[in-house]
Amino acid sequence: MINSEHRQQIDNSDGYDRSTPRGKIILPGVSAAGLLIAIGIVFGDIGTSPLYVMKAILHVDHNPDPDYILGAVSCVIWTLTLQTTIKYVVGALRADNNGEGGIMALFSLIRRPLSRRWPFIVAAIGASALLADGIITPAMTVTSAVEGLRSLNPHTPVVPIVLVIITAVFFVQRSGTSTIGRFFGPVMLIWFLMLGVIGVMNIGADLSILKSFNPYYAFRLVFTHPEWMLILGAVFLCTTGAEALYSDLGHCGRWNITVSWCFVKVMLILNYLGQGAWILSGNATTVADVNPFYGMMPHSFLGVGIVISTIAAIIASQALISGVFTLISEAINLDFWPRMRINHTGEIRGQMYVPAINFFLFAGCVLTVLLFRSSDRMEAAYGLAITATMLCTTVLLWRYMTEKGISRWITTSFLITFSLLETLFLVANLFKFVSGGWFTVLIACVLCSIMLIWNKGRSLHRSHIDYKDIRESLDIITDIRSDREIARYASNVVYVSFSPTKNMVESKVLYSIINKHPKRADHYWILRMCHTDQPDTLDYSVDTLVSDAVFIVSIRIGFKIQPQVNVFLRQIVEDLVENGALSLTSRYPSMERRGIPGDFRFVLIHRVFSPSSVCGAYERRILTLYEILRRMSVSTERALGLDTSMVTVETVPLIIETRQPLRIRRRDDF
Repeated sequence: MINSEHRQQIDNSDGYDRSTPRGKIILPGVSAAGLLIAIGIVFGDIGTSPLYVMKAILHVDHNPDPDYILGAVSCVIWTLTLQTTIKYVVGALRADNNGEGGIMALFSLIRRPLSRRWPFIVAAIGASALLADGIITPAMTVTSAVEGLRSLNPHTPVVPIVLVIITAVFFVQRSGTSTIGRFFGPVMLIWFLMLGVIGVMNIGADLSILKSFNPYYAFRLVFTHPEWMLILGAVFLCTTGAEALYSDLGHCGRWNITVSWCFVKVMLILNYLGQGAWILSGNATTVADVNPFYGMMPHSFLGVGIVISTIAAIIASQALISGVFTLISEAINLDFWPRMRINHTGEIRGQMYVPAINFFLFAGCVLTVLLFRSSDRMEAAYGLAITATMLCTTVLLWRYMTEKGISRWITTSFLITFSLLETLFLVANLFKFVSGGWFTVLIACVLCSIMLIWNKGRSLHRSHIDYKDIRESLDIITDIRSDREIARYASNVVYVSFSPTKNMVESKVLYSIINKHPKRADHYWILRMCHTDQPDTLDYSVDTLVSDAVFIVSIRIGFKIQPQVNVFLRQIVEDLVENGALSLTSRYPSMERRGIPGDFRFVLIHRVFSPSSVCGAYERRILTLYEILRRMSVSTERALGLDTSMVTVETVPLIIETRQPLRIRRRDDF
C-alpha cells in the first residue's frame, strides 16, 4: 500500500523486541508516527461505514420502533466486536508471513505442505471477491459522501460530481501518492475525532440507546423481526473493511494496527450510538429521506462535515486501490494471475502502479456509478462479495492454526463460530442478489475463472516440460566455446530458467545452445528464478560448473518483490568480478587490449501449446485458454525487467502426448 516510510518501525508481530532480552513482552514498533500511519491507511474502508450503515438499516424498516433501532445498533456493536476485533485484530493479525498479511500471504503460509488443490481454490475465490469489492467500494463511499450535499441543496447533481472525483483519484495513480499520502493520517484522525464528537453530542437525545451494548437486543431483533435477513445484510456493511485491515499488516505492523483500532472502534461506536439516539428522538420520522449521519450534524457544521466526509471517502478509496495493486503483485508471483506491467512510483517498497488494473478499476467504478446512480441502490451490490472473502479467510486461518499445532478444540471452535456467522451474513447478503448483488458476483466469478485457468494452465504447462542435467553436456558446451569455426554469438549468453532443481535445466535450453544454432560465447549463464513463500526475500547463490565459463545463478525472490533481472544480474556479476571469480573483459582482441567489458545477450524460450498435441479435451481446453491469457499478459522479458536489454526470444512448440498419437504407415502398393 501507500506510506511505508516507517517500515523500519514495524515488528515481526511475534510480541518481542529484538533489542531486549528474550521473554520481555512489550509492544514492539508502536510509535505516534506508526499509529498515525495506521489510522491513515488501514481503517479507511471500515472507518467510512457510518456514512451508509444506519441509512441502509432504515431502508429495511421505514417506520422503526425503539426495539428495532436498539437491536440494529446492538448488532453493529457486536459485529464490530466479534468479526473485526476478535477474528481479525486478535486472531488474523497473528498469522503473518514475515510481517505480511492478507489472504495471499496466508495462502503462502500453508500451500507447501499441502498436496491437495482446495486451498488454492479457496484463496482464489477469496482474492477475486476482494478484487470485486475494490470496484464497488470507491463508488459506494464517494457517492455516500457527496450525497450529503443534498442536505444543503436537494437538486445537487451528485452523479457528475462523483464521476469527476473518481476520475481524479484514478488519474493521480500513475504519478504515485507518496507526496499526498503523508497527509492521510492527520486527515483521518480528524475524521475519526469528528465521528466521536458528533456521536457524543447526539447520544444525550435518548440515553436509552446505551442499552444496545446488551447483546440481548441484537438476538431479539434477529429472532423476532420478519425481515431479519435484510437487516443482517445492512448490518454487515459496518465490517466490510476488516479484510483490508488484515491485508495492511505489512505496512503498519500488528501492534500499530491493534492499538489504533482501539481508538477507531470507540469513535465508530460513539457515532453509531449518536445516530441511533438521533433516530430514537423522532428525527428520522420528521426529516424524510435524510441520511442519519448528516441529519444529526449541526446545520452550521454541515458544509464542513460534507467536505471532511468526501476527503475521508477519497482517502479510503485511495487506500483500497493501493491495496488492490499490492494484491495483484502478490498474485502474479504466486501464480494466481498473468504477468502485468508494474510501475514503481517511489523509492519506498510497496509504492506501485499497475496500469491495466487501474484502468479496470476505474472502468468498473464508473460503470457502477452510472448503473446504480445512488448509494441506496449500490448498497444492494455492496457486501455480498466480501462475505465470500471473509469466509475463505476463516477456512485458511483454520488450516494455518491446525498446522501450527494449536489445540483442536480452539481451532474447531474458531471454525464453527466464524464460519456460521459469516455463512449467516452470506445468506443475508444473497437476498441482495437480484437487486444488485449480481454485479459484484459476476465480476468475482470472472476474476476467479482467470485465476483458476491461469494456475491450472501453468501447472499443466510445467508438468510437460522435460529437464536434463546440464553437467552431462559440459564437454560439448566447452568445445563450442573453443570452436573458432563458430561465430561468437555474444560474450555472455544468459538463459532464464525456472527449473525447480539445481543443475537441471529445460531440455530446450541445451537444444538452443547446442543444436538449434550453436551459440559460442565466453561465458554461459543459467539464471534460475526461484519464487519463495517469504514476501521480501531477495538473495542468490552461484555454482561454477566450468571455471570462468559456465555458471548457474539461483535467485530466490519473494512474492512481493518485482523481478528486475537486469539489475540483479549486474549486481551479481560485480560481486563475482570483485571476488576474482570472473573476468568480464571482452575476448575480442581490439576490446581486450582496452579492457572493455563484453556484452550480454539474454535468451528466453517460449513454449507455445501446439494444436497437434494428442491429449484429453480438458487439458486441451485449459491450455488453449492459458495461451490466450498469456498472449494478453505482458511479455516475459518485460515481466522480468529485461525490456531494455538485448533479448532473443526463441519460440518452440509444446507438444503434449497423453495417449498414443496416430502413426502414419508406409505402403508401397499404390
